[in-house]
Amino acid sequence: MLHSASPTHAKRVRLAVSLGDPAGIGAEVTLKALAQWPADQPSPLLVGCRRWLKRTYQQLNSCSTAPLADPAALEVLDLPLEQPLAPGQAGAASGHASFQWLSAAVEEVLSGSCSALVTAPIAKHAWHAAGHHYPGQTERLAELCGMAAASMLFTARSPQSGWRLNTLLATTHIPLAAVPQQLSEQLICHKLDVLLAFCERFQPQPRLVVAGLNPHAGEAGQLGREEVDWLIPCLEQWRQRHPQVELIGPLPPDTCWLDAGLAWRGEQARAADGYLALYHDQGLIPVKLLAFDQAVNTSLGLPFLRTSPDHGTGFDIAGRGIARAASMRAALDTALELA
Repeated sequence: MLHSASPTHAKRVRLAVSLGDPAGIGAEVTLKALAQWPADQPSPLLVGCRRWLKRTYQQLNSCSTAPLADPAALEVLDLPLEQPLAPGQAGAASGHASFQWLSAAVEEVLSGSCSALVTAPIAKHAWHAAGHHYPGQTERLAELCGMAAASMLFTARSPQSGWRLNTLLATTHIPLAAVPQQLSEQLICHKLDVLLAFCERFQPQPRLVVAGLNPHAGEAGQLGREEVDWLIPCLEQWRQRHPQVELIGPLPPDTCWLDAGLAWRGEQARAADGYLALYHDQGLIPVKLLAFDQAVNTSLGLPFLRTSPDHGTGFDIAGRGIARAASMRAALDTALELA
């Protein structure tokens, strides 16, 4: 839920919102989320096509029971679509539009016009169809900011207990077969530094957990050698450099997040402040099982904060008025909180 006037939002923060793939649910979840926008904050700058946004609003008004923000009352950086697009019909045209909208939104933040960026979902296959060959928005953001890479962290606050789940991915949008080759001691140490810096926002002496790569975290080398050959020594070296941090792992991936599940339900308070997953689905399966409507994709390592809902474009439900906006609300709220 987006908060109204509160100490968290004492600083006025203007957000840029890129509206994602125009064939998806980006406009719908954004308009639903902004219907509850806090009165003590400037209206976000929406980056997209004004005519398409108005048409989407009119269509949703006829089928959605949820309140919607009226685009006529919102500020829009208008980058018109080159051709009309139907809901769910993604392709080169929609991919090109979402790519251009993201790029323009980044310019607004880098120029100082906005303080942080919130991105609605895009479709990688539509970007590729348009000739934009990136694994995802995170990689394009790093390029626009002149960074070698950005880190992808998913954060969510439990509505039941108030506990915050933080999961950082060591690798992101790469094939599973490529994960062992991309992992290294240098990468793990860097990702732990990033995770530590984020968790210290909330806990001065955080507790961090690292998942193993193999089943049972390798079981002393019987189910894979990565843990014993380099991951365990790497973690020990990092511990010695950060004696104030309780670092646990590598833990078996299938039990690594059990305490997180208990803390999410308010049944246990000793869960970790941050988890490091070694590959995409290892981290995202527990996050989405626990916090699908609350989790926020947060890009770290950029010169500004970027958040995004943790769901996709929803092409199969686009234009029907049934998309849930809770994750977009959480993305906006997290941007306000952390910017």
